[in-house]
Amino acid sequence: MKKTSSAYTAAGVNIDNKMSALKAVKKMVKTTAVPGLLSEIGAFGGMFAAPGRDKALIASTDGVGTKLKVAVMAGRHDTVGQDIVNHCVNDILVHGAAPLFFLDYFGTARFQANAFKQVVAGICKACRENHCALIGGETAEMPGLYPPGEYDLVGTIVGVMDRKKIITGKTIRPGDILIGLPSSGLHTNGYSLARKIIFDKAGLGIRDKFPGANRSVADVLLAVHRSYLKPVQRLTCPPGRAQRGRLVKRVVIRGMAHITGGGFPDNVARVLPKSVNAVFDRSSWTVPPVFRFLQERGRVDRDEMYRVFNMGIGLVIVVRPADKKTALTVLKQAKAGPVEIGWIENGSGIVRLIN
Repeated sequence: MKKTSSAYTAAGVNIDNKMSALKAVKKMVKTTAVPGLLSEIGAFGGMFAAPGRDKALIASTDGVGTKLKVAVMAGRHDTVGQDIVNHCVNDILVHGAAPLFFLDYFGTARFQANAFKQVVAGICKACRENHCALIGGETAEMPGLYPPGEYDLVGTIVGVMDRKKIITGKTIRPGDILIGLPSSGLHTNGYSLARKIIFDKAGLGIRDKFPGANRSVADVLLAVHRSYLKPVQRLTCPPGRAQRGRLVKRVVIRGMAHITGGGFPDNVARVLPKSVNAVFDRSSWTVPPVFRFLQERGRVDRDEMYRVFNMGIGLVIVVRPADKKTALTVLKQAKAGPVEIGWIENGSGIVRLIN
């Protein structure tokens, strides 16, 4: 029997292709199952068991931004899947929350099964690493809205936290110490400026060697946004829990900031009481070559660099001076590469960058 032509397919939307790809990724999604999961992919809504009475749910939504254009140029899509999960994990981590489940949105002009499968593979990998379930999402094919060959990727995460232990930054006070954890590169911010400098001004190609690095432009720009969940959980482990055969004192974190869009000035200020300032000593850590190249080749003002990019620091942790030694020790044991990068002083809730 002759198959009837589809008017919808002729208009640019192929339902069969999408459903076939969704069926193909179901096995991957099942690998992210965690205790509390009550549904499987395919239901109209993802289901997860509610936490206890003394728990709070903490949620966040974010996107990968124009890093997606680099993924399309390189034909490599699994890393951005990891990016979106890790970015969202860090956003709720700053309040002390552990992730429960994740949902994604994948929108495109014309559905590309290969790119979609790579993205979902990356999402599932990061969900497993962060111990959270991928419980659902949306895949949309919208010709005319997105440029041909490109797509958008957004994620929503929900985590849980003891209500009495939510980290807000309210207890930050003068004398506290600022500890930075290194980033893996640009993470998911500043790509509109970075692309303009690298591809337009410097004339580099996606597979060219990145200046000052033994890696290609694609490798540098698609480095996976780092998750800080595991080292932070090590830092806040309850008293008496053994780590590598030794008892480690619990550190109370006074505040944390995920260094994303807005850099140090905007993100750290979000957790500061109005009576204090955060002072960062820029000479206390080595800025990675990618940022030095962007600043020099793009002739970008130094202060703007610290507003647009993370400059090599992806997470800032605030602790009391008495907890500094323990915090640095535990974070080193977790191979998180901690660096003491500043302090808290009396002030008005702003961020100061010195040296």
